[in-house]
Amino acid sequence: MVTDSLHPSSYLSTAVQQAYQSSLELAALKGTDRSQALQVMADALNSRQDDILEANTLDLEASREMAVPDLILEWLKLTPERLQSAVRILQRLSELSDPTQQVLNTPYQVERGQTYCQLTPLGVIALVYEAFPELGAIAAGLCLRTANSLILKGGAEASHSNQVIVETLQNAIEDAKLPPGCLQLLPSDQGDLLRELITQDQYVNLVIPYGRSSLVQQVIRQATLPVLKTAIGNCYLYWSPSGSIDVARWMILDSHQSEPDPVNAIEKVLIHRQQNLTMLSLLWETLREKGYELKGDADLVAQFPELKLAEESEWGQPYLDRTITFKFVDGLEEAIGWINAYSSGHADCLATESYQESRQFALGINSAITYINASPRFYRNPKRGSPISLGMSNQKGHRRGLISLETLTTVKHVVQGSGLS
Repeated sequence: MVTDSLHPSSYLSTAVQQAYQSSLELAALKGTDRSQALQVMADALNSRQDDILEANTLDLEASREMAVPDLILEWLKLTPERLQSAVRILQRLSELSDPTQQVLNTPYQVERGQTYCQLTPLGVIALVYEAFPELGAIAAGLCLRTANSLILKGGAEASHSNQVIVETLQNAIEDAKLPPGCLQLLPSDQGDLLRELITQDQYVNLVIPYGRSSLVQQVIRQATLPVLKTAIGNCYLYWSPSGSIDVARWMILDSHQSEPDPVNAIEKVLIHRQQNLTMLSLLWETLREKGYELKGDADLVAQFPELKLAEESEWGQPYLDRTITFKFVDGLEEAIGWINAYSSGHADCLATESYQESRQFALGINSAITYINASPRFYRNPKRGSPISLGMSNQKGHRRGLISLETLTTVKHVVQGSGLS
């Protein structure tokens, strides 16, 4: 293994080359070999729970002394439940069929031959993330299931936690006799490594930045290799006059229940000017009782002075806390236009009893996923039958929507002929 004594550039060069070579070896292995390794990783993570939580306590203490924001502290805090959730994800991944064996039909055909598509690994994936120590383990599981190598670049605030988690998984990978270089952790105290990592397009095939929008935008600006943007918060709900208050209230409250990151939390609510104001007051009363801070646009604040006035810049920015802002609109068309202009574009919602409105909303909203009378709450490990997800992507590039196993693959077209005609 590489040592910290190497010069940062030499360290990175060695790490990415090891990851690249390991990705080739992983792709040649049977899916059952990787399944067994995932189970070994889950068992190892479970057996070292106390060591991991102890390391996390050190990170939390150091971060509090450094006055790290409360939001990051919440993301950083590991509990036995959060760690066990990562263990269960690894266990479930070990039980899934090998996605790289999936064969798809293709409309592209040739004479005297057959064509099909084969899902194949991307190769080397880099995850750049702040806090969220368990995210490294989950990403490692998703990458191993899809036969990709993974390079992790975590934040300094989680350095002890990340180190113990990755060492645990690396030992498990070695015990399972898989290529040891398929999981790498870069030092968190060398900031220059980030820029160097995301310009290694010769060896790294995709970088996923996960955290606050400032981190995501930094990676997008500096990267020379493909970036899979992630998004957290700033999701919109349009509450139509025909929509039930019970449905609207449930959608808002349930969307904030995902832990530890409110990926799809509804933070902005657009309401029709003809909305029943008594119903609106009832909704606000419930939200205040639940500890939410409520804001409004100028028109709403004029009628309800108890609301705090929202600044113009807030409509396009996530709060990532228990703050919800309301705005008057004149109808569905204005709501769609406003959401397309200011939403983060990964998950937006409608509460309505009108089929026509639901169709217009689904077709008009320029977001990765639309939720109609359904909670957008995000689950990394949902019920069986639904994909395990690392996060949500709002871009129209590599993939869009849930970042799942298929997101970490690409397509190979195969043309099977019969030789000379």
